[in-house]
Amino acid sequence: MKRASAFVLALLLTLCLLPTGALATKEQVVNVYNWGQYISDGSDGYLDVNAAFTEATGIKVNYMTFDSNESMYTKLKTGGSAYDVIIPSDYMIARLIDEDMLLPLNFDNIPNYQYIDEAYRNTAYDPDNRYSVPYTWGTTGVIYNSAVVDEADAGSWDLLWNEKYAGKILMFDNPRDAFAIAELRLGQSVNTDDPDELRAAADLLIDQKLLVQSYVMDQIFDRMERGEAWVAPYYAGDYLLMVQENPDLRFYFPEEGFNLFIDAMCIPTCCQNKEAAEAYINFLCSPEVSGQNLEYLGYSTPISAARAYMDESVTGSEIAYPSAETLAAGQSFNFLETSVNQLMDSLWLEVKTYGGVSTVQGACMIAVVVAALLALAVRRIRTRRRLRRRCAKWKA
Repeated sequence: MKRASAFVLALLLTLCLLPTGALATKEQVVNVYNWGQYISDGSDGYLDVNAAFTEATGIKVNYMTFDSNESMYTKLKTGGSAYDVIIPSDYMIARLIDEDMLLPLNFDNIPNYQYIDEAYRNTAYDPDNRYSVPYTWGTTGVIYNSAVVDEADAGSWDLLWNEKYAGKILMFDNPRDAFAIAELRLGQSVNTDDPDELRAAADLLIDQKLLVQSYVMDQIFDRMERGEAWVAPYYAGDYLLMVQENPDLRFYFPEEGFNLFIDAMCIPTCCQNKEAAEAYINFLCSPEVSGQNLEYLGYSTPISAARAYMDESVTGSEIAYPSAETLAAGQSFNFLETSVNQLMDSLWLEVKTYGGVSTVQGACMIAVVVAALLALAVRRIRTRRRLRRRCAKWKA
């Protein structure tokens, strides 16, 4: 794979010292809230994006991560934290716009927006291009361990319900992705708002629960790489990282369809340094930076010019850059009305809590309670004996 040579790094630093208004000379910080493991950090000789941005602009990066759109949304909604740049997915961006939680961008401070391909502009989630700039695009699918999973069982979402692999199956720990899988398996739209269809999807997820080892997000990396789990739905870009650690891992696009998404950079209303935020967005839109960054990540770039800075093994990957025929089976998540989200959240809670604790968990809980009661009883007996000895001493 191509590494960040000194020449390329010097070039990108020169190109990315672009106008962002009258940025103050005192030390500045930009607070960035992004998905976990979703930026090139200097590992394996690749570009350290945040360090390069600081060197180019003098602005320090305070970088924090989330593991789902829903957890990010909750953090923003409850307040108490100030983020300057966030990188949510398409449907969540639409929700944030609807709830007036994003600031309009000043594109005079983001001249590198010119490199964003037309296919990723005027999107359904931000039709007027006012609030977001695409960061990556990608797909979901199924990852499995070919050393223990029968190849004949692969190809469909059915693998996640296959009893042969009970206890070795991971599942998304967020409602939108989890429900989408059930909906696709049932032949429904991933954007259904029909209560009966949502109920059917929830029932299917309940049927799956006994087979699931755990509901996860970023934890999927360790469990799949170490062979602790054998089957999981996840993002294609992350698979390309995981397979480097475990060559037995394989990936496929389920025949029933899959989610096709765009993650984009936005500025939330809690932003404290908008010009620095726009400078950061502009930096990540540089073809050089996007190419180096996304070659490391394995995700797909919305900037065609960035491919000139990427290794052909990446740009030629049918997983990172599927054919038009494959992409035709993808469905994007649309913004759902509040009432639909509330119903889905309620049904998801039902899925997660269905059946209460397991037999093993229940036995452990009972054992702990019994042990605590025995300890308390022993303590009381000892206390009474001490008191009797003291009373006998006083009487004597």
